[in-house]
Amino acid sequence: MSKFKSQGYLNTFKNAGRGVRLSLKSEKNIRFHCLTAFLVILFALLLKMSLTKICILIIAISNVMVAEFINTGLEFGLDAVFKNRYSKLVGMAKDIAAGAVIVASIFSAIIGILLFGSEILKYFAIQPY
Repeated sequence: MSKFKSQGYLNTFKNAGRGVRLSLKSEKNIRFHCLTAFLVILFALLLKMSLTKICILIIAISNVMVAEFINTGLEFGLDAVFKNRYSKLVGMAKDIAAGAVIVASIFSAIIGILLFGSEILKYFAIQPY
């Protein structure tokens, strides 16, 4: 029998919301990603991008955000277990998780460049591709 009892859906959402708030308070990278996401979507709306392109941008943004939240959770968990003691394996795990954020960010930036590039060229009446 599990020592953790079922919380119900409402408490599950409350706990998830608390996790988001904790991440926003404690991690400047997550705040940066949130601000960047807001500005990217605002710029897409100002350029009157198609709904499909905006959806692609939102998927790319969410990939970066999810990677950042997982990275943050992993760091908190490892710090709690190892109490900030140095461990080569802990360092490697943290580096790998941070690498996932970088990879997601690079691919999201490429998607943004492709989508915004064609829109900006269209705005100046230059035929893309």
